[in-house]
Amino acid sequence: MSQRYKNLHFDHGAVPRRIQRPYWFPAASYYTVSAIGAGAALLVVWGILHDAGEDFAWVYAAIAATIIFVTAIVLREVFLRRARSRYLVIERKFEQNMSDVYSRVDRSPGSKKLTIEKNSTILSEIKKKSDAAIVLGKYPEGHREVFEMCGEYIALVDREFERIGSGSPRIGPLRKGREAVREFHKYHLLQWASIQTKNLISEANGHEDMSTRIASAQNAMDIVDSALAFYPTEPTLIGSREVVSELLASIKVSNWIELAERAEFDGNIQQAKHYYRDALFYLSREDGNEEERSRVADRISEKIERLGRLD
Repeated sequence: MSQRYKNLHFDHGAVPRRIQRPYWFPAASYYTVSAIGAGAALLVVWGILHDAGEDFAWVYAAIAATIIFVTAIVLREVFLRRARSRYLVIERKFEQNMSDVYSRVDRSPGSKKLTIEKNSTILSEIKKKSDAAIVLGKYPEGHREVFEMCGEYIALVDREFERIGSGSPRIGPLRKGREAVREFHKYHLLQWASIQTKNLISEANGHEDMSTRIASAQNAMDIVDSALAFYPTEPTLIGSREVVSELLASIKVSNWIELAERAEFDGNIQQAKHYYRDALFYLSREDGNEEERSRVADRISEKIERLGRLD
């Protein structure tokens, strides 16, 4: 693992936001892209079979394109269901975290006002949770629980400010509590993101299986993006995303090079050239050391040229 990935870190201090719903790729755009991909596959399969003298080239090409399009539809449904399930789990955890706190401070049936006493009790509970998470600092879930509680408390106080009187003695304690909790929120959110991301990066660098490496790096990217949803202008988060993006691109480049070398070994020159071009594409998306990137690109280009001479 490079020193850059080991030193991945997060700082704290901006304006927190509530957890957002997962981003859905618009259905129309997704199906358009899928249709284009299926059409491209149809032409490629037809071209290969036609050159091979196959009489039913169009039939087989149409079947292949249909399979690709149907598979894309099924994958989208599976992804959406999983994403919705993850979101609902987070929402339920939000409610459970705060209901545990409110059950001790809001027992009277008709009481809805956040009194100074209730506010103090909630802040005390958050502080206890924070202290526990700090003691067990290497465990990310403790930090996650705290920042989720903080987010719910901030939302509660914001709603209270909408109906509170201008001369109410509650204004000062609530405002002070909100500012304190914002600090807790940011600290624990970034601690959670930092620990989770480092763990996933170590996992990505520790596995030999390429699909596992890619999945771990992508999960690290998702963690950083979820933190950026709260603090989109946080410099360390932006920098960390660049680091993870570079790692993910690097793993994908290695994957395509490995596939190209296997194809070349098997004598499939055209497929090897295709994989090497994919490697160049992902390499162009890296933002790392320009000199090293250029050196790798030159080596890949030389291999493509050499394979071209073998056609």
